[in-house]
Amino acid sequence: MNHILLTYSLYLVISIALTVWVAHTLFKNGRVFLVDCFHRNEPLADSINHLLVVGFYLINLGFICLFLKLGIRVDSPKEVFEALSGKMGVVLLTLGVMHFFNLLVLAKLRRRARAGTTPPPLPA
Repeated sequence: MNHILLTYSLYLVISIALTVWVAHTLFKNGRVFLVDCFHRNEPLADSINHLLVVGFYLINLGFICLFLKLGIRVDSPKEVFEALSGKMGVVLLTLGVMHFFNLLVLAKLRRRARAGTTPPPLPA
């Protein structure tokens, strides 16, 4: 197999797997915060949680696709790992920034809910 194709394949598989894992973790653990933020309105919290995860997927998968091009020659297994580590480092940093952004949004929502500045949930 061509080294560049191997690098692209590994990059896509690892990046997408990490994105799915982080999104699943955010979805599962973010629900508790959202339920609290929305005054125990679980259907609203679940809906917002789902929308946040969809946005997370769109942004991260879009970034992964845009960042696919290597721009360097990869002629040996050593260069495959070097190129892949650089690409994966950027993807991991991006996932980390997105994770902390989501935590910031959730914390802000929770703080507003505790202060009573959020509107009450809509009646079911």
